[in-house]
Amino acid sequence: MNWLGIGKKRSQFGKYLDKKSITQQEVAEGSGVSKSTISRLCDPKGHEPSLKNAKKIIKFLKKHDPIINYSDFWDM
Repeated sequence: MNWLGIGKKRSQFGKYLDKKSITQQEVAEGSGVSKSTISRLCDPKGHEPSLKNAKKIIKFLKKHDPIINYSDFWDM
């Protein structure tokens, strides 16, 4: 079983979600960003969100980690 990305190659964002046991679905629902976008951001191929989506995602993640920032995941 491939639960929480175990065995998958992940981006820094994907690794963070795995480490914190936050699902892609939780991020999608909590941030208002589509699950397909969240899934692409977890892929290590260098995808970056739009600034609008990055703000939504970081705002949601700050509920779990108040010091999280864009630069933890993306070169924005």
